[in-house]
Amino acid sequence: MLAAALGFAVLLVLVFLRLPIAFAMALVGAVGYAILIDWPPAFSLIAQIARDTAESYALSVVPLFILMGNFVSRAGLSEQLYTASNAFLGHRRGGLAMATIVACGGFSAICGSSLATAATMAKVAMPSMRRFGYADSIATGSIAAGGTLGILIPPSVVLVIYGLITQSDVSKLFAAGILPGIVGILFYVGAVQFMIRLNPELGPPGERTAWPARWRALRDVWGVVVLFVVVIGGIYVGAFTPTEAAGIGAFGALLFTLFKRVLDRRMLFRVLAETGVTTSMLFVVLIGALIFANFINETGMPNQLAEFVRSLEIAPLFVIFGIMAIYILLGCVFESLSMLLLTVPVFVPLIVALADGLGMTKPEVLIWFGIVVVVVTEISLITPPVGLNVYVLRGVLPDVSTGTIFAGVTPFWCADILRLTLIVLVPPLSLFVPSLL
Repeated sequence: MLAAALGFAVLLVLVFLRLPIAFAMALVGAVGYAILIDWPPAFSLIAQIARDTAESYALSVVPLFILMGNFVSRAGLSEQLYTASNAFLGHRRGGLAMATIVACGGFSAICGSSLATAATMAKVAMPSMRRFGYADSIATGSIAAGGTLGILIPPSVVLVIYGLITQSDVSKLFAAGILPGIVGILFYVGAVQFMIRLNPELGPPGERTAWPARWRALRDVWGVVVLFVVVIGGIYVGAFTPTEAAGIGAFGALLFTLFKRVLDRRMLFRVLAETGVTTSMLFVVLIGALIFANFINETGMPNQLAEFVRSLEIAPLFVIFGIMAIYILLGCVFESLSMLLLTVPVFVPLIVALADGLGMTKPEVLIWFGIVVVVVTEISLITPPVGLNVYVLRGVLPDVSTGTIFAGVTPFWCADILRLTLIVLVPPLSLFVPSLL
């Protein structure tokens, strides 16, 4: 336990000294493992984890889903989703912000990346909201918050990685994210309405769209529906595995860009290069996290933590809320994926030990906890000082201050706290759809 605590302390120091989190985790994990065991096994561990991660068939789903998201971003589907949402909601006060959130939810269903969703929708939705006089705070806040849905609504790269770490069924994790994702959209829309009630000038109404134009706009999003049904529906009916679904989705997205006649050699090279860079970054972080996790497991900390909590004889829900508080605090200083990779190996044995007290089986509690962790990770994407979605928007919209964006997302992460509480207290919200598979 002491060795693990020292390891975490050194890791925090290295992170605050601006050493990249992936290398910090790998360094602390390797040195710690060598001190506990020996240097030759430590070097062997590094080589084994790096090779196994690079060769993992299960992880091949990651670059394929990223590639699919990059293709659909170039195909203009985000514009069509926003147009359709705006046609039905834009004429209301705050309607353009609500339309942005709904469009983000739809785009998340074929993208799987929060950062990509936020960056793409900023280019699509921000000009329209500015044209109708929306305040920068509510405009950027709705984009940043809506972008967080990208890691929850399937297909989600984060859920794939969580499934790999915990040996959980990825298809059931995807299914579990559907209802919480819909609830997230509804809560975000509620946050917009709350802000508009306080100050109607934040989001003036836009133009009303005639019903024939609404139906035409709705018809234009057929590409999103087809990709989602083929990829996610194919997984649920057992037609193919998540990895096969990712390959089919990437190929389908390629065909769609060809059909739209927006793909040339330069764009194809850019899409492939972006996919390679993003995948490499994820894999490096994952390798560092796995090395650190092996060190933590070798110290025996996860099992000791589970035994300690059992000895306290307190209600399992109090333990869960304690873990959530830790996650929210960590999210203020850690990048979201790194936080997940760092903590899941520590907390999962504890969660499994609490499964009976929570009224769930081991597979169920792992699925439920995966959704809880992803929702907490969503919150970390928009909370200061390390809200990555906020800094993505700051890069896309350099004329908007960081403080304005953080002020705009505050009502949304408050709504996320309520949603997190609901998911913790009502596990069937996450487990109902997987139980149908």
